[in-house]
Amino acid sequence: MLDWNPTLYRRYEDERTRPAQELLARVPLAEADRVVDLGCGPGNSTELLVNRFPKAEALGTDNSEAMLVSARERLPNARFQLSDIATWAPQDQAPDLIYANASLQWVPDHETLIPRLFDALAPGGVLAVQMPDNRQEPTHRLMRALAAEAPWAEPIGDADRLRTQLLPLGGYYDLLAPQAANVDVWHTIYQHRMADAASIVEWVRGTGLKPFVDRLPPDLQASYLAEYEGRVNEAYPARTDGKRLLAFPRMFIVAQKKA
Repeated sequence: MLDWNPTLYRRYEDERTRPAQELLARVPLAEADRVVDLGCGPGNSTELLVNRFPKAEALGTDNSEAMLVSARERLPNARFQLSDIATWAPQDQAPDLIYANASLQWVPDHETLIPRLFDALAPGGVLAVQMPDNRQEPTHRLMRALAAEAPWAEPIGDADRLRTQLLPLGGYYDLLAPQAANVDVWHTIYQHRMADAASIVEWVRGTGLKPFVDRLPPDLQASYLAEYEGRVNEAYPARTDGKRLLAFPRMFIVAQKKA
């Protein structure tokens, strides 16, 4: 997959940051010495951590050099590191908070990943995770359906492998509850007010649609996006004010380690 585009991602930064804020609001820590933002992107979520825990050593990690450049420009006093969440581990002292906002949905093997991240915490530390849970929304069903049709099917390949299949919310609770002091899980469906179908396509191009489009040559990218926008236009009809409502389910998990 080609590198991420921070500019495209930030076009809907307010909407993307809202669940990050709501995740952090449920973190039961009065203070912290070390906080880690896994999959920090352009630094919008790391900035929340820095503001919440101004005395903490903050580390943001991402597997995109472009995102890290943007994050360093935004927060020159924070530390950022190129790394893969699938293999990441603390290099020195255990963190008090491992925070992953809209990143773990790109990482496989959650049955192993989630307990490993929880085990990496300091005593009393918190694992806070938010993941889009929108695979069955029209945006994502349509991108997979279109990817199975000619002429796009061959270069895209198996569309079901392009994103991790999440566990049910109760599955994450069951992974963490036996070892945790407390586990808080919840599900929220945001309703984002979008100008038109093209705006919805622009939103998902910055994230979920990217692995599909990246596999296509330029001519097929253009035809795929045109057909996709047409189907999105039908799936998200205009409301009484002419706008479209983009339903966006998200899953939240906050687990605290025993002291």
